[in-house]
Amino acid sequence: MSVRRRAFLGLAAAAGAAAATGTVLASAHAEPATPRQTAPTEPFGIGVRQYEWNRGDRRLVTRVFYPSTGEPTGVPVDDAPIADGPFPVVEWSHGLGGNPGSYAPHILPLAEAGFIVPAPVFPTTSTGTEGDIGDVYNGNQSMDVSEVITRTLALNESDAAFAGRIDTAAGVGVAGHSLGGMTTHGLLTAWPDDRVVAAIPFACVDMGDPAPQVSAKVLFVHGDQDPICDYALARQAYDELPPVKAFMTHTGVGHDEFIWDGPTYDQAVATSLDWMRWSLYGDTAARDRLPEDASGEGIVWESELG
Repeated sequence: MSVRRRAFLGLAAAAGAAAATGTVLASAHAEPATPRQTAPTEPFGIGVRQYEWNRGDRRLVTRVFYPSTGEPTGVPVDDAPIADGPFPVVEWSHGLGGNPGSYAPHILPLAEAGFIVPAPVFPTTSTGTEGDIGDVYNGNQSMDVSEVITRTLALNESDAAFAGRIDTAAGVGVAGHSLGGMTTHGLLTAWPDDRVVAAIPFACVDMGDPAPQVSAKVLFVHGDQDPICDYALARQAYDELPPVKAFMTHTGVGHDEFIWDGPTYDQAVATSLDWMRWSLYGDTAARDRLPEDASGEGIVWESELG
């Protein structure tokens, strides 16, 4: 088992037991850094801070992962100093019974690559109870994500740790798997958030008609033998959306092999990172790498990139 995979498993265990800490308010603000013209090319260390937020009576414990000044070990360090940004935001939504730790194999590479990644623990679907999936279909989780995005962007002014380090003008990215993928698609359709300019729904189903006020680059990632979220329904969602969009099919696999340790996991990570680099940093070299990122046995790549 690699060091990185051990770090993922260790973080998953820690996250399951972690208690929320309060939001830290700033007493001073740093001057904003100059926005980058391209995505960072060298990996960062990873820091993590935990916040206890709410949307009404819904408790949203959120772990915010970010590029740090520490060594790029792939292992997150609590409250590490943030690197010199500003960095764009990519929110991550877990699936049924999940939490930020269990999705570390996709969250940590984003932070290491130069993104601030808020990952909420949803108050019902984190328990793994099938009866709680109504919070996805009634829009609660998509609205939770919008609240988390608002709170995260506000850290640029309200929290000394992040002051001037968040790119609040680039728009935001969203991603998630399974119920989290459906939550992500909901932000493009039934419960739209027009701040979203990039989205990656992993293993989702169609949550509604595209919302005209959202203009996002959307990458679908799905196994064509998925027994839980019907592949055909993800294809329907893809067909309904206008460009810019792409579909990465993992052939012969089911619901989540590409999330953790399946044979095409590395391609899923590389493709999603370059999708966000292009969408949020404007990095055209990342766009041009996408067909190669998504190549190899067991993958079919389709795109309308404009």
